[in-house]
This record gives sequence, C-alpha cells and structure tokens, in this order.
Amino acid sequence: MLLASAVVVWEWLNEHGRWRPYSPAVSHHIEAAVRAGPRAGGSVVLGQVDRRLAPYIIDLHSMNQFRQDTGTLRPVRRNYYDPASAPGKGVVWEWENDHGSWTPYDMDVGITIQHAFEKQRPWIDLSPIGFGYVIDFGTMGQINRQTQRQRRVRRRLDLVYPLVTGAASRATSWPAAPGAAAAAAAAAAGPRAPPCSCPQCVLVRSVKAAAAPPAPAAHRSAAPPAAVKGPPPPAGPGATPPDSTGVGRGPGKPAPSSQAIRRQASCVVSGAAPAGCPASPPGANGKAGRAALATLNRTSLQRLALAQSRVLIASGVPTVPVKNLSGSSPVNPALAGITGILMSAAGLPVCLTRPPKLVLHPPPVSKSEIKSIPGVSNTSRKTTKKQAKKGKTPEEVLKKYLQKVRHPPDEDCTICMERLTAPSGYKGPQPTVKPDLVGKLSRCSHVYHVYCLVAMYNNGNKDGSLQCPTCKTIYGVKTGTQPPGKMEYHIIPHSLPGHPDCRTIRIIYSIPPGIQGPEHPNPGKSFSARGFPRHCYLPDSEKGRKVLKLLLVAWDRRLIFAIGTSSTTGESDTVIWNEVHHKTEFGSNLTGHGYPDANYLDNVLAELAAQGISEDSAAQEKD
Repeated sequence: MLLASAVVVWEWLNEHGRWRPYSPAVSHHIEAAVRAGPRAGGSVVLGQVDRRLAPYIIDLHSMNQFRQDTGTLRPVRRNYYDPASAPGKGVVWEWENDHGSWTPYDMDVGITIQHAFEKQRPWIDLSPIGFGYVIDFGTMGQINRQTQRQRRVRRRLDLVYPLVTGAASRATSWPAAPGAAAAAAAAAAGPRAPPCSCPQCVLVRSVKAAAAPPAPAAHRSAAPPAAVKGPPPPAGPGATPPDSTGVGRGPGKPAPSSQAIRRQASCVVSGAAPAGCPASPPGANGKAGRAALATLNRTSLQRLALAQSRVLIASGVPTVPVKNLSGSSPVNPALAGITGILMSAAGLPVCLTRPPKLVLHPPPVSKSEIKSIPGVSNTSRKTTKKQAKKGKTPEEVLKKYLQKVRHPPDEDCTICMERLTAPSGYKGPQPTVKPDLVGKLSRCSHVYHVYCLVAMYNNGNKDGSLQCPTCKTIYGVKTGTQPPGKMEYHIIPHSLPGHPDCRTIRIIYSIPPGIQGPEHPNPGKSFSARGFPRHCYLPDSEKGRKVLKLLLVAWDRRLIFAIGTSSTTGESDTVIWNEVHHKTEFGSNLTGHGYPDANYLDNVLAELAAQGISEDSAAQEKD
C-alpha cells in the first residue's frame, strides 16, 4: 500500500511478458479519464494525445488496450512509483535500437539506472534485475555482457508523470479503489451537477430505471451491509487465510457459495436490494458496492463480473458482448470492441464476456532451439534499393509483349473506352507513339491502343513488366514499391493448431519508418511503419516450405508490403500489406489471421500466383 503521494505510470504488457510504460503525456491522458470516473465512459482514445497511437483504445472496464485494425487486446495496468524516482522527476532513460530511433527502458530499469546516476557511480550492472547489460555513464553506452556489443544510451527530460495522494494498491484497475485520494476528489468536487436532460441521457436513465427492481419494503430499514465495515482484522491463531473471495474466515466458517456471490453481484449491479440482499441507507448503495468490491481479490472480482453479466441479461438491460463474433474477418472483433466502447460512453452496461484467449506468439524459444530451414539458403533477406528498369523507354518495353494489329476489331479499348478503330481517347502527357496505333498482347490476345498501354505503363512502377488490365496476365517480372527492410525466417519447435505433426516456420518482417522514394505515392515525404517487427507463421510441411520459398521471391521483388493508406485506421503514408495474406496469430484464430485454417496455404498460393509468382518463378530466382 502507498500511504503518501506517488506518481502514476500506465503500462502495457508486450508479447515478451514485460510491462512497457506509456509516455508521460499518454499517462496524463489516461489518468484524466480515470479521475473523471464513469462520466468518461470507461474508454480512452490514445490517438488524441499521440498520433502514433491512433489505432489504440484503452478499455478501462477490462483494463485492456484494444487495437482497432486487428482486434488485438493487451493488458494494461496503473502502476505507482516513488515521486523521488525517475518518473517523478520527468527523467527518461532510452537506448538506441537498430533503426537509429530511441526506445525507453522498462520503468523499473530506468529507475535503477537513474538511482545509480544520481549516486555518481561510473557504471551500473543490470544483471541483478534480470538484464545482462552494463550501463557505462562515462561513455553513455549499454554493453551486452555476453557479446560485448555496445549501444548508445541517453538521459532526457520529459513531463513528470501524474501525481496522486492517498492510499492505493501497487497496481489498480478502473474505477480506482476507494481511499484517501478518492475521498479527497469527491470532497473537492462538491455537490453533483443536475443530470443531463438531453433525449439520449433521458433514454439511458429510463432504461436503467426500468431494469432495476424496487427494493422490498421489509428490507428498507435493515442495517447497513457488512461490506462497509472495513477490512477484516489480522488473522489470529485460529483463523484461516483469505479464501478466493479475499475475505478471511474464522474457524469453521464456510466459504461463501457461488449463489451468495451472485446475490452480492446482483446488489452491486442494480443499486437496489432484492430479496436476500442486505439493504443500505438511501444514497449509500453505490458507496457500499464500491467498498464491497475493494475487499475482494482478482478471482472474486472476475466471478462478480460474470455474475453481473448474468444479472444484466436477465433484467433485460441492453448489453453488448465484447468478444470475437462469428466468422473470421478481423472486422468482427474490432466492431464488437468499438460497439462496446460506444455503449459504455452512452452509459449503457456492457457485458464483457470471456472470449477464448488470444495467442499471438509462441512460448519463448532459446537460440539453440531455432533451426534453419532445410532447402532454403540463409536465414534472412534484406531489400535496399529500387530494382533497375528492364527497358530504356516504355515503347521498348512494350515492344517485347505486343503484336501489331493492322486491322483493329470494331470494339472498345477497355483503357480509354474509345473504339479501337478510332484514335485513343487518352488526354494525359503525350506518348511518342501514334494515337491510332493498335497492338495485341502476345499471350492473352487482348487488344488495346498502344498509346493507352504506354500511358498505363508510365503511371505504374515502370519496372519493365506489364499487366493486362483485362485478365491480369503479367508480362515480364512484376516488382513492387516495398520500402527497405529485413525478412528473417527459421524453424521453432512448436506446432500450429491444425498442424500437430510438424514444427512451425516463423517469419519476422522488420521495416523502419523512412522517406518515400520516387516510386512511392508522395516522394520526399516521411512514411510510418506501424506494428513492426511483424511475426508470421507457416506449418513446417512440404506445402508450407513451398509457400515460404515463394514468399522469399515476393520479398525480393518488393511485393509483400507497399506504402499507402491503411484501410482500417485511415492513416496515410504508412506501410501496408500488399494483397498477400499472412498468418500473424500463432495459437488461436480469433482475429481471422491464425490457425486452424485448412484453406490458407492454397489461398496464399493463389494470391502469389496473381502477383506473377509461381514455382517457375522460384526456379528462375534460384538460377
């Protein structure tokens, strides 16, 4: 328990099981919503304070960070630190990553480094707290104790994290547990403002009033509930330790039954006192419910949450289950989450059902367990520069794929929609060919104005390839505009759901943010790269290795990613997938990007074929 003041740091749990701090500005933003209480609706949009976090929303009811474009949920927590430590002084310690950007240390690590810095020590060994690194303050470097690799570190000043006073637990959830801080806030707030009279709020209150049954007369004058009496006394010689409800019991006292817990939940939910629930004085129901919740541990709170859902459903109050809906589209969990947030903001209760656990990553794997893939050379590939053009001019490129048509058919050119017997209707920059010249593509035999084909080529990637606009047949080697990055691949000793008889191929894509080149939508403008490194998974089967080899060809041809506008977040100038679907969920399929999926390998082979990549392509690349 914290008995005086403390700074609040909001943190999220990453895939490696480490709690990572939000920035001071984001923590202030979240803390403001917490202090506002239920009036804030229980959700926090992080993009309002940091545009890099635009896809993320925090649901304070379930204490989860929700990513709108993928439906990914990650736990968050509200942690407390000494005001005299680094976060209380606005000091942030960071290390330089491989992309040249700066990454903050975990909060406990940063506090340890700052403490040694203030003591004017020449260096600090982080091994005692689980990090095999030494920080040298003389050179401001981080040294790996095993490899001796060095990275730069820096100390910078930022905002001070939000300060709170009063008693609070080490890590809390929303709404905050009652204590001195809550009491002070309530006293400072003064009398409550009159309720809003807009039609929406009136409707919400009428729904809640209709759902809450009136208290029986026999209980209206009963004693206050026992839950407001405060915490139980310390355990004596004959007492038993607290049970799963968090309440200590004396000798021979049975644990509360699940039926009793459900009755307690019913009291807390409705604010009234139905039969079997202890009544409270007028106006004390909310305080009594909060005090009762404060005495319960995590397990009991989970039981109460489930019981609360049952009570709400039984009473007819509109509820929204925040879980993955039927189907495999990633829109479904996002739709459920957004709907739940909107319901919460409107004041309506949200039924937080317990979905199957999302498993994005495999269990930790040591370096010795990671194996190279038989038949595939190396374990990584890099892309750097734009591939060279295959022809000097568009006319020379198209000449390889076209046959002249002396007597054009009396039909439309599907590019300019003018008759082939008439000149091209294209009105852009003038190619050097005659507007009435007609050509036929050699393999698919579709006929177009050569003038139109040259204009189409000039508006594309200009990589020496051409794709028929009618049937999508590819002539030459199609390449893309994927920005520079790295693709790693190896075998890990775990099986994917639906593939129990083989190990797993893990692919790791890493693309840093940068500046767009001449082949990109906005040359010279910066682009973002969200969610990297991205981990993807294939079964280590014959077909899985075949898919990997073709993905390597697609990577070399810069076809896996592109720069554009995200269809889920609406962010422009960002790295997006380029029509070749990947499985990014290791042990489940809640987002639709996981396993089991019996048709995935065949589907991705078809998507690769649409990009002009087949087994013949892999053989040509090898040659």
